[in-house]
Amino acid sequence: MAGQAEHVVRRLRDGMAGGVLSFPLTSFRADGSLDADGFRAYVAGQLAAGPGALFPACGTGEFFSLDEEEYRQVVSMAVEEAGGRVPVVAGAGYGWAQAVRFARIAEDAGADALLVLPHYLVGAPQDGLVAQVEAIAGRTGLPLVVYQRGQVTYTADSLARIARVPGVIGLKDGHSDLDRLQRLTLAAPDGFLFFNGAATAEIQARAYAAVGVPAYSSAVHAFAPEIADAFFAALRGGDQGTADKLLRGFYVPFAELRDRVPGYAVSLVKAAARLRGRPVGPVRAPLTDPSTADLADLRALLGAGLDLVGASL
Repeated sequence: MAGQAEHVVRRLRDGMAGGVLSFPLTSFRADGSLDADGFRAYVAGQLAAGPGALFPACGTGEFFSLDEEEYRQVVSMAVEEAGGRVPVVAGAGYGWAQAVRFARIAEDAGADALLVLPHYLVGAPQDGLVAQVEAIAGRTGLPLVVYQRGQVTYTADSLARIARVPGVIGLKDGHSDLDRLQRLTLAAPDGFLFFNGAATAEIQARAYAAVGVPAYSSAVHAFAPEIADAFFAALRGGDQGTADKLLRGFYVPFAELRDRVPGYAVSLVKAAARLRGRPVGPVRAPLTDPSTADLADLRALLGAGLDLVGASL
């Protein structure tokens, strides 16, 4: 296990240095059924854009609405399409017993690691959060990246305990509490991976990098890799002018549009992908597709963002 974890850490670290992390959408047909051909075509397009890693069946991929067979298909197809070119990190969540069921499916499908999504419904003390991770890690051969957001927030002491659990290799943060995050990075051992998982992560990418967390997931990459890659290049190259131009002209207005309706963090991304002709289909309930008015605003904003990087709708 130690050797596998070290290998995955190296691959993820190398990938993060060269590109954003892709969290692909899951393709559904109009009747809500899984569209396998559409998903394969979509993932192939994501991979062609050169992400640092692929994270199927996570939040953007509507993990919460997939049954176990659909999950198996999604992870298997992502692994097959990736063909070893980039690491594939599959989502797994709910209580630890159910998370382990998904973990075993992902392991059989050939995933390289797991992103442990927040557990279901209830709040929990720190000892319980640590026990949840220990229970999952002890029942899978895959390395784990834990995800703190929603009802899951780790203290520095808990993070240090989790980091000592065999197979736990990193943490993705969705809270954007940079004081707490700095404490977590200082409590972690050398080589532990940290990811910026804030909504529209590019807006906070410079702040995260300042506390030692330069890697981030990009929802924008799911529908406009041209914009995501241009921002990534500007950020890594120290081109503050281009980064600011993209933030003002696209990312901040997109975040404001996203905040209009609960669930738009996924629904808008999927709608934008459809506007680009990607075969992703609608969202599943309880999410809803954007209203006609919001879709018109999204189309205009997407066009403006693509113009900024010299691309077309």
